[in-house]
Amino acid sequence: MKVCIIGGVAGGATAAARLRRLDERLEIIVFERGDYISFANCGLPYHVSGRIRERDSLLLQTPEGFWSRFRVEVRLGNEVLDIDTRHKRLQVRNLKTGEEYAESYDTLILSPGAYPFVPPIEGSGAAMFMTLRDIPDMDAMIARIENQSVTEAVVIGGGFIGVEIAENLIARGIKTHLVEMLGQVMMPFDPEMASIIEAGLTGGGVCLHLSDSVKRIVVDGRGKVILDSGTELTADLVVSAIGVRPDVELARKAGLRIGVTGGIAVDAGMRTSDPCIFAAGDAVETTHLVTGTPVLVPLAGPANKQARIAADNICGLSSSYQGPLGTAIVKVFDLHAAVTGLNEKTAKRHNLAYQAIHLHPLSHAGYYPGAAQMSLKLLFEVPGGRVLGAQCIGTVGVDKRIDVIASAIHAGMTVYDLERLDLAYAPPFGSAKDPVNMAGFVGSNILRGLVASVTYDQAEAMENPLFLDVRKNEEFEEGCIPESIHIPLDELRERIHELPKDRHLIVTCRTGIRSYAAVRILKQSGFELLSNLSGGYITYGHYTAK
Repeated sequence: MKVCIIGGVAGGATAAARLRRLDERLEIIVFERGDYISFANCGLPYHVSGRIRERDSLLLQTPEGFWSRFRVEVRLGNEVLDIDTRHKRLQVRNLKTGEEYAESYDTLILSPGAYPFVPPIEGSGAAMFMTLRDIPDMDAMIARIENQSVTEAVVIGGGFIGVEIAENLIARGIKTHLVEMLGQVMMPFDPEMASIIEAGLTGGGVCLHLSDSVKRIVVDGRGKVILDSGTELTADLVVSAIGVRPDVELARKAGLRIGVTGGIAVDAGMRTSDPCIFAAGDAVETTHLVTGTPVLVPLAGPANKQARIAADNICGLSSSYQGPLGTAIVKVFDLHAAVTGLNEKTAKRHNLAYQAIHLHPLSHAGYYPGAAQMSLKLLFEVPGGRVLGAQCIGTVGVDKRIDVIASAIHAGMTVYDLERLDLAYAPPFGSAKDPVNMAGFVGSNILRGLVASVTYDQAEAMENPLFLDVRKNEEFEEGCIPESIHIPLDELRERIHELPKDRHLIVTCRTGIRSYAAVRILKQSGFELLSNLSGGYITYGHYTAK
């Protein structure tokens, strides 16, 4: 049987290797229109900055290596122009010679990936306007930085790629502006969590321009970028990082079904609407694990898994893709910001009944040196407690916690399960009550009726609430929520008569732990209009940072 694969990198290269491991008899041909069969595109910004020193370390495999190890034929610089599904034949052009030829297949895997979206900006044809998607893009960017003595740059787009590029340009000593047309960076995060990332960006030296967009680029001596607001930015380099679009033109021409999101429609086995054609990677539409709705998730992890599943099914193994969660992490100078599952925007869009909670636990035991506070937000379904999503930001231990929660979501766990998880503990690595356990404790307490919890935006929407701050005197004097009253927790029992029972009390402290204790005291003393402020004064600061 002959299996042809269109596209390399994460999807195509993974599928080819898996096919060979499963069946030595297959004839496998990979067509890649570029000059590289497999490279680490997630590492490109870090070679621009020099953090990844060796360019060749980004080249994961070569055609010679593929043939030597797997007996897979790789045809670089060969673009598939057309798929004749009726006769199972590809029309291919050798881009180096211009020659066109036909190639038959028994089974086909599509892994065409995605291409950078470039908006219609006046002046975007200028030499200093670039994207960063592949090795040639990276080479061109480094050449411009070094040959044109770039000292100031503008990055368009505040998503994962834009944030990474901005940080790495700063690392090269380049003054960098980041322009984002929406009111926040990193849309997978909710606004109050994104504000932490924004503070990390500005603290690292990035000049943020939110709720603004690039109107035109002017090249007159040094370049200028004109924003819609009228702001003019000097720039020697402009990088468009607005996002990607699935490359589905070949699939569309072949008559394959395109999904509602614009990606190639596939079933759980990665089969397209043609039973002899499979697809994987950034170009495919899959079904979100939590919502069950169609999504595009252009990430390397899902692409690798999908390619492996396609290969399994071609070789007779029953394998299925259960759907992505969008689990991702980004480095923002000293911060690590990670996300998995749903955020509040998505939960609301799908009309889910949910509760959001905020915590600020330490990365490991506080008495062991190096413990750092993190901000953890968890969403869970009400009343069942199924975990829906999480966002975590800190300087250490973030990846561990988001991966545990992603595993819990995949397994359909609830907050009751989180509080029971048996996680590794030693003072240098964690706490006896891990942050994930703590999230489970908080969520379970809410569902058991021990405490009502509100986020600051919910509290603002209440009619005439009264904020009660139970921090120590010196903490309260350093800053507080406007018009809040102050009774330190240790004095609360003796001064409880000072509080009205006919107003809704929103109890707060620094992180939400002491205020929970205060809520329990008040609740058992006959107070009914009572809620704990999720995340306390720290999270209040995140909500009001903009």
